[in-house]
Amino acid sequence: MKSIIKHRNFSKGALLLIVALTLQSCFVAKDYVRPDIETETEALYRTENLPIDSVSIADVSWKTLFTDQYLQQYIVEGLQNNMDVRIALQQIIAAQAYAKQSKAGYLPSVNVGANWTHQELSKNTQFGAFLSDTSTDQFDFTANLSWEADIWGKIRSNKRATQAAYLQSVAGHQAVKTQLISSIANTYYNLLALDEQLKITKETIATRDSSVTTIKALKEAGQVTQVAVDQNIAQYNSARALQVDIETAIFKTENTLSILLGKAPQYFERSSLDFQNIEQDIVLGVPATLLNNRPDVMAAEYNLIQSFELTNVAKSNLYPSLKLTASGGFQSLELDELFNANSLFANIIGGLTQPLFNKRKLKTQKEVAFAQQEQSLLQFKKTLLVAGGEVSNALFSYESETKKFEFRKNEVEALRTAETNSEELLTNGYANYLDLLTARERALSAELNIIDSKLQQLISIVDLYEALGGGWR
Repeated sequence: MKSIIKHRNFSKGALLLIVALTLQSCFVAKDYVRPDIETETEALYRTENLPIDSVSIADVSWKTLFTDQYLQQYIVEGLQNNMDVRIALQQIIAAQAYAKQSKAGYLPSVNVGANWTHQELSKNTQFGAFLSDTSTDQFDFTANLSWEADIWGKIRSNKRATQAAYLQSVAGHQAVKTQLISSIANTYYNLLALDEQLKITKETIATRDSSVTTIKALKEAGQVTQVAVDQNIAQYNSARALQVDIETAIFKTENTLSILLGKAPQYFERSSLDFQNIEQDIVLGVPATLLNNRPDVMAAEYNLIQSFELTNVAKSNLYPSLKLTASGGFQSLELDELFNANSLFANIIGGLTQPLFNKRKLKTQKEVAFAQQEQSLLQFKKTLLVAGGEVSNALFSYESETKKFEFRKNEVEALRTAETNSEELLTNGYANYLDLLTARERALSAELNIIDSKLQQLISIVDLYEALGGGWR
């Protein structure tokens, strides 16, 4: 008799398995395949010299690119202490926890519990009227098990979705590091440029102070009027006011650097602008390298992968689920007989459940999942386009600033000569004091501009390095 029951149970289980495998042929969770983005990456860089080599400046370590020892020290401190980096790290830890949870999706859920049930029957009921003792106590120690077969790949897709979310958080952390390195370098270079501008301004103040003395002597000699003296004094005070503006900018820039390094506002040791020479070759690499170099592009693709896998989950929810539930343990009316062999009990239930009417929830989830997948795809392509535009802008800026720097140098040399000649001509009575004032203003402006041009060269290289995805390795 027992063998017949076992045979029937086996037949029922086999029937459920055959039905499940038959239905599985209708739908199997698809594997992610990167979309065709050849059109987006073909002419991603706007340049006349399209790169043909996969090697990029982004492959160079920031320690190699930035040779200034102070800057290297500040980047190290920033990577350790910056608040945004630390926040991104906590996001990785949270995503990692979800990824670990998804790996356990194939395992059954098991709960164990002990219970005591006391029941009082009404004496006016059918059973209570015949019982002398209407109260009962029941003790049990029970284990419950629940397990779902992954016949449609739903659990696998959930696992892949959480893994993609984890990798997206890692890429986000890398993006924060890249942006941080770029911000620290640009802020440091701004400080050096301001230092240089302050130096030029102080030299100008000293020169104009001397010029005020000279112009007063010329006025006493009758060669110029009081207007010339007043104009020179005004020009001297204008330079003093400029010094205050530059010192204020230095103070605020140092505070900005303090925030980037996760420190209280303070003064920072630094070198000078003259020693900043980035000798690394400017190599772009083919546009496709952005897929593996730019953290934000990688994060966008991981987001697409997550959306794709969640679409698999939404589709699989429309199909039957094969679940196995079981419970077993000890039950007894007497506590001292709870763990007796006669107190053992067990229940096993296995079945297929096909959702039919669910207020359209499952179909809505599927439609929303497909829409979100399409959004993620468009966002991925947009991120690529933005990356290409940033590379193009940074490259064009670098080339423009390099050309402009030569013109600025020539301008400064010409205006310095003009200033010197104007002073000599004025002293000898052959020039108007207005010519000298104009020459001085233009010379100071040109000297400040050439410092700014040098700064923009450095910033454009840093921006190009960031745009290509350098710094996080």
